[in-house]
Amino acid sequence: MKKQLHFLCLLLLSGFINLAQAQTKPDYSKVTLVIHGGAGTITRENMTPEKEKAYREVLNEALQTGYAVLKKGGTSLDAVEATIHVMEDSPLFNAGKGAVFTNEGKNEMDAAIMDGKTLNAGAVASITTIKNPISAARAVMEQSEHVMMIGSGAEKFAREKGLKIVDPSYFYTETRYQQLQNIKGKEETQLDHSSNGTSNNENIFIEGKKFGTVGAVALDAYGNLAAATSTGGMTNKRYGRVGDVPIIGAGTYADNNTCAVSATGHGEYFIRSVVGHDIAALMDYKGYSVKKAADEVVMKKLVERKGEGGVIALDRKGNFTMTFNSAGMYRGYIKEGKSDVLIYKE
Repeated sequence: MKKQLHFLCLLLLSGFINLAQAQTKPDYSKVTLVIHGGAGTITRENMTPEKEKAYREVLNEALQTGYAVLKKGGTSLDAVEATIHVMEDSPLFNAGKGAVFTNEGKNEMDAAIMDGKTLNAGAVASITTIKNPISAARAVMEQSEHVMMIGSGAEKFAREKGLKIVDPSYFYTETRYQQLQNIKGKEETQLDHSSNGTSNNENIFIEGKKFGTVGAVALDAYGNLAAATSTGGMTNKRYGRVGDVPIIGAGTYADNNTCAVSATGHGEYFIRSVVGHDIAALMDYKGYSVKKAADEVVMKKLVERKGEGGVIALDRKGNFTMTFNSAGMYRGYIKEGKSDVLIYKE
């Protein structure tokens, strides 16, 4: 009798192991990556062939970089981090190297990342010396007991964890500095850059009012979602202002049960509306599709509250949306080897 029970237990254990292996077997057919590079008054009238070519090249590079990680069996977290690095290292986008200037003439950056499998999240805010803020956010998530660190504390933590630290001058770009000079003295902030008062030949990166943020959402071969967002905030911002990007549930959110979201827009409105979590909640509580939920939040609720911007959102089945209520949004996706980059409201 004991031998029979032992044999039965072995059969059951073997069945459980086989089931677990089947559940974790990678499925590359649903692997998906979606990105954004900011939303705003981005129109053909404000663009030149040189501008458009520059943006499309970096967006395509970001997509191909992240997708390569996914196709090799990398996690969604690895993919969004690698994708964001490409855009943080480009002066075209208001994140990392292209960050805008504060009223004090500094570049202060925010970033966040979230794991849809565990709901773990990490964020940093008001940092000035970390080359890739998104990696600092991931370090906070994986190597500390906290969710958010700010300022000098976040920078000390990053140094201790071996992240690349640079002199603040690394983030200086003449175009961003001139934006600050154009607006300084006026009691207002500017959402990324504006072509007002600039000459046509000043720089190819001037393309009209734009909400400067970069973001990525990914679904890996193991069915796990992740979201990541990085930004330099507002030109001429003061008093330690922090936007929606590092606020989990506002500008960044991921949950395998619903979706992964990265937002770009006027941060204050996105914080008040808890945009990322609201989209997920509509899917969870009302059974909305990812597109219907994003439309409800971005095209109705935000519009009613005078909030401008957009989101990228992706569910666990590989369905995604790139929804925005502004004139344009730098965005793109790659799935099953097919990719596309879009800029205007098409």
